Amino acid sequence: MKDLSPSDLKSILHSKRANVYYLEYCRVMQKDGRVLYLTEAKHENNYFNIPIANTTVLLLGNGTSITQAAVRMLAQAGVLIGFSGGGGTPLYMANNVEHAIEWMTPQSEYRPTEYLQGWMSFWFDDSKRLDAAKQFQQARIEYLHRIWGKDRELRLEGFTTDDASIQQALQRFDERMATASKPSDLLLIEAQLTKQLYKFAANVTKTKDFTRQHVSTDKANDFLNHGNYLAYGLAATTLWVLGIPHGFAVMHGKTRRGALVFDIADLIKDAIVLPWAFVCAKENMTEQEFRQQVLQAFTDHKTLDFMFNQVKKVALQDKASMGDAGEIA
Repeated sequence: MKDLSPSDLKSILHSKRANVYYLEYCRVMQKDGRVLYLTEAKHENNYFNIPIANTTVLLLGNGTSITQAAVRMLAQAGVLIGFSGGGGTPLYMANNVEHAIEWMTPQSEYRPTEYLQGWMSFWFDDSKRLDAAKQFQQARIEYLHRIWGKDRELRLEGFTTDDASIQQALQRFDERMATASKPSDLLLIEAQLTKQLYKFAANVTKTKDFTRQHVSTDKANDFLNHGNYLAYGLAATTLWVLGIPHGFAVMHGKTRRGALVFDIADLIKDAIVLPWAFVCAKENMTEQEFRQQVLQAFTDHKTLDFMFNQVKKVALQDKASMGDAGEIA
């Protein structure tokens, strides 16, 4: 196979790429210089093209295989590849490693260096690392206000920050966050806010007896799990493109694998994944319909752009000027 040079691709910034694919029961392969996935029909095989230059994440579920040639082309295009359980949701993640999602990052060291260097300039200082965590939490709330304030469909479903209970919960969160003295305090405050958001979402969608279960037994929990892992894919992409290793978390445990991915994914989960999980469960949508709804919301609200901007802002906060850094991602 002729080697594909990155210069042969029409370069699209990762923050502007449109596609996140989840595939199952198919074979991903290279054919005629393109990456395709093959599904077996009753009388013939069907090939579908994957536009790799405009793809950020390829998530492979049950019944999938991928060829070495396809992996090479995906890596050269800078596409993150993930393996997961059925439906993109790695059930029993805490207990069984084989059900956990595993990310394969393209092996390229020719990525920007200033973001990692900027990250390291504050990361070893406990107080600065806590300040960075607070910045992410503040951005998370601002994004929640923005999305719930302008998304017409969500407002019609009752998701609005004008609600008195939500305003009170957010105000309490701001007050407690300002006085938090360590990351564990922030995690506790964040968990309390999320619990209030779950309660609010269950009320407006008339979901009875909801309890958050990571080993899910109902559609709302299924969709929350599924949507969260889509958010993790975007967060992992953001960090890989900017050259920041996943282990340098600012809020989740420093020794937890992939902890910074969870920090960055938290920026968008409450604003988009949480409400749509409850709405789609109420409307008895299929997993595929929910996935399409969430991915469309990610695109409509420029979620990946938001993630890139926030991570770069924190990484370069000690610099007087960012210069042309915004064009790198």
